[in-house]
Amino acid sequence: MSLSFDDDVITPSRPAAAAAPQSAAAPAAPAMTSVSHAASANRVNAVDKKVINGTTDVNQLVPFKHKWAWEKYLAQCANHWMPQEVNMQRDIEQWKMGALTEDEMRIVKRNLGFFVTADSLAANNIVLGTYRQITSPECRQFLLRQAFDEAIHTHAYQYIVESLGLDEGEVFNAYNEVKSIRDKDEFLIPFIDILCDPEFKTGTLEADQQLLRSIIVFACLMEGLFFYVGFVQILALGRQNKMTGAAEQYQYILRDESMHCNFGIDLINTIKMENPLLWTEDFKNEIYGLFQKAVELEYAYAEDTMPRGVLGLNASQFKEYLRFIANRRLQQIGLNELFPGATNPFPWMSEMIDLKKEKNFFETRVTEYQTGGALSWD
Repeated sequence: MSLSFDDDVITPSRPAAAAAPQSAAAPAAPAMTSVSHAASANRVNAVDKKVINGTTDVNQLVPFKHKWAWEKYLAQCANHWMPQEVNMQRDIEQWKMGALTEDEMRIVKRNLGFFVTADSLAANNIVLGTYRQITSPECRQFLLRQAFDEAIHTHAYQYIVESLGLDEGEVFNAYNEVKSIRDKDEFLIPFIDILCDPEFKTGTLEADQQLLRSIIVFACLMEGLFFYVGFVQILALGRQNKMTGAAEQYQYILRDESMHCNFGIDLINTIKMENPLLWTEDFKNEIYGLFQKAVELEYAYAEDTMPRGVLGLNASQFKEYLRFIANRRLQQIGLNELFPGATNPFPWMSEMIDLKKEKNFFETRVTEYQTGGALSWD
């Protein structure tokens, strides 16, 4: 099975069946019959399930309605990996022996400075916010796996930091001390705080739109846009046979985030279908504004991490790439492009992101849907 950002939402929404009214004059049934009938009436019908504001038992996984979420959960479990499976010895030697330029070392440290906190923010958003509001057990199952993935990613960044002997205080405080990183985090945090408020609950137009807005920000802008400058930079190092252990881990992380983004887009589109009144013109215009701001923030981050051209990359290429990615995300959730004519300056990344090939971009071993398989950059 291959991953594509163009996955369709699999299960269409159908209106929940209305419960038949009970007659007060109906004769009493025998006790055993009454209990049996009541138990049967409480069974979950797939048609009644909803992603938000559902009334069915969230503890009953089957019968499936949102089976696409269950299938993505199974696929992500098959992708399981752990950071310590990756050999960092060559990276350590290159880092300590001066094999990287100052500009390349800046890229590595800036990347780690953003990612070590970004995946923690993503996990908090899932565990403390989004999960509580989702009433589809299939979607909840994927969210639990996604939260574990985010923990693995944070572990991976810490493993790289520790392996290279970097200043942990500098890296882990970058979100406070580096403006381009702080600005991105400050853009994201309000969308976490609202959902993590114990008093927040869905059920009104305003609250339901707030949940949908937050899911769009995290699926399309955080995981679907903010991560991609870093992915391009580290994977470009790997293509030049530098920091191949770190690049291998980033390739695993890219594979995970591709699935997370796919899931988020399906989640957004399913919520839209089940709750069409949320998708107002004012709401759509607000989403356009968020996309515009996110592109500006990520471009500023690209300029900060790469003030001079390096690795055959430059900031102007990233501006075009971010516009291309933003257009793609907008189209995937049913909106129009903001940047007509934007093209992809990194076609090699497109192949890696979509993961449409059965084999690794760099070599011949199968990397999709295997557990603990090694990725080689040689």
